Amino acid sequence: MPEAPNAGGSARFASRAEKELRRETLVTPLPELGLVAANGPNDPEPELVVENGVVVRMDGRAAAEFDVIDRFLVAHGLDLEVAVEAMALSDLDVARKLVDVDVPRAESVRMARGLTPAKLARVAGLLDPVELMFALKKLRARRAPANQAHVTNLKESPALLAADAAEAAARGFAEIETTVGVARYAPLNAISLLVGSQTGRPGVMTQCAVEERRNLELAVNGLVTYAETLSVYGTEQVFVDGDDTPWSKSFLGAAYASRGVKVRFTSGTGSEALMGHTQGMSMLYLEARCISVVRAAGSQGVQNGSISCVALVLSLPGGTRAILAENVIAAWLDLEVASGNDAIASHSAIRKTAKLMGQFLPGTDFVTSGYSVMPRHDNTFGGGNYDADDLDEWMTIQRDWQVDGGIEPVGEAEVTRVRERAARAIQAVFAELGLPEISDEEVVAATIGYDASDMPDRDRAADVAAADAALGRKVSGLDVALALDRRGFEDVARAVVDMQRQRVSADYLQTSAVIDEDGTVRSAVNDPNAYTGPGTGYRLEGARWEALQALPHVIDAATLGTGARTVQPIVVEGDDAAVGTDATEVVIAVGPAFSGTIRETINGLDHGDVLAAIVDGVAEGGGSPRIVRVRRVADVAFIAHDGARLSGSGIALGIQSKGTAVIHRVDLQPLDNLELFGMSPLYSLESYRAMGRNAAGYALGNRVGPVPTELDNFARAKLIVRTTLLHARETRAVVQGAAPVELAFALEGEALPR
Repeated sequence: MPEAPNAGGSARFASRAEKELRRETLVTPLPELGLVAANGPNDPEPELVVENGVVVRMDGRAAAEFDVIDRFLVAHGLDLEVAVEAMALSDLDVARKLVDVDVPRAESVRMARGLTPAKLARVAGLLDPVELMFALKKLRARRAPANQAHVTNLKESPALLAADAAEAAARGFAEIETTVGVARYAPLNAISLLVGSQTGRPGVMTQCAVEERRNLELAVNGLVTYAETLSVYGTEQVFVDGDDTPWSKSFLGAAYASRGVKVRFTSGTGSEALMGHTQGMSMLYLEARCISVVRAAGSQGVQNGSISCVALVLSLPGGTRAILAENVIAAWLDLEVASGNDAIASHSAIRKTAKLMGQFLPGTDFVTSGYSVMPRHDNTFGGGNYDADDLDEWMTIQRDWQVDGGIEPVGEAEVTRVRERAARAIQAVFAELGLPEISDEEVVAATIGYDASDMPDRDRAADVAAADAALGRKVSGLDVALALDRRGFEDVARAVVDMQRQRVSADYLQTSAVIDEDGTVRSAVNDPNAYTGPGTGYRLEGARWEALQALPHVIDAATLGTGARTVQPIVVEGDDAAVGTDATEVVIAVGPAFSGTIRETINGLDHGDVLAAIVDGVAEGGGSPRIVRVRRVADVAFIAHDGARLSGSGIALGIQSKGTAVIHRVDLQPLDNLELFGMSPLYSLESYRAMGRNAAGYALGNRVGPVPTELDNFARAKLIVRTTLLHARETRAVVQGAAPVELAFALEGEALPR
């Protein structure tokens, strides 16, 4: 008996204790510290009292008690003409409107403008996860979802930044964001992202997440086109600690927009708890205050979904649901929603994917904000929830659900091509602008390497000095375009100039705006979400659905399993098979497609080699092998039993084309047997040789021990498609009522005895 891992302990519990999930801390709610996801006991009752057009009470506070957030919302956020009507509705009535397909999005948005933060949070808290997803599907601003990418690396390598940005753009990301480990790198990183993105696909918007003054300077110079670094909070004290107010954030947002820069604010459940100033309120209520501030400030949208606090929120009961609810509130308030899924949510692959589904299935304006297109340890945002190694899984889930998650399949050759061209383009820009040299070695490593560890080291002091100089001489997007044009990258130069034109025209300042490759801006204004039930809104179909199905690793079903290492015939058919008279005979009965339309087993063993191994095994065991083909049936049990009826010893080994085998005896029922070998993916030629030896042992009446077998619990998931196709081909080769025929090995068309 195995020893218990501890006194009276369970080995299964001990095993689970070592799983990835148990590296995380799950806690019971503690409302006084704000450690409650939603519907906290201290959350205020929804309330709005208006006298003579003036708000005198809101959410449990009299006007004299209003904090800076209340005052801002009363001044700029609440539509008092709607508020009387909206606040008079019960929480349940408002919640029902969110999930009623006959209530259009526009009406829900209108009502939201008159709701206080407590009412927004209370209503969202009534919806279960499926209802929240339905509401999000209806409330999303733009018709089609999109995605945002993160592009960073530990060495701040410009060639690698450009290559990763180009790949991200080619994969369909509508926005690409970078940041810096050293603040002074910002100009070089922004230039690298601009060049790489426009190489991959014209029209991709970019940003460099740095301190606001520097970020705005980069925007004015035309090196970035959007920003989402303006943080807001749900309690006054956190604003005070940050030396900010809702008014100062509004002014900064207006400064960006006045220069043609798209701007989102950032908030997220859990930030106030992390900073120690929750006033005992639930995370969702405080986030409802944040989102209301964002709308009142006139922002296009908000990056929310807990963001960097996600693991804190997930430590609490209902945390994932609360994060989805905050996304719903943002969309309800008619904001563009970049819905998180960017920071690592969990060590558990199951748990982090479960969290993703709330945004992935209904779709948001940007499903992640953003997706790490490089390996996780190169992500200087603090690690991505999903990274370069997860791309195949993400695209496969899109295909599984017929859902557009904003990432497109691209083959290796095209990815390599676009990465190399982007690295060459940024090399040319650095040379033309007098920035530190990017070597050919860097270009090659950026094209085909895995991460920053494959990149040659650079003189980082020289890079920082060059970045300072570039900022000092106000290197602009136009300078970058001219450098590209002079060095032969006319198409990339044109795309960079077009992004400058976009900034001047400012069409992408519309809510939920993205830019198509031809320069067309799609937004909530000209491409609104008009979901009103089945058959309406965004449907993944047509050319887009065809494109998302075409994964590089998808196999053509028409050719799956037909390969073989030999082109010569393996066997030749003879006369109809008769009942044998040799008492040592073992019939080897093969299926109707064996060595015909199918020429290898499910794990790629050549049928000729398999047959030879079985024949040798029978001979080694003292038996006389005889090969027949059973044509009337494809089931291995009946193939083997038909063989046993022909065998002089009454023993046969039946084998399907995919490799499943059975040792049978004539006096047994067809679905009974001596030995069944169902794990064909695990069998080697030695396995088949052992099967032959055992069959001979049964024929001679010797004592036989079963052939050792293994178990692969993932075999069904890995191989059920291949199994289905191989068996379908076997079944199509069946000739109803046909007699079995003798087989002999063939070499160059000539039958040879074996």
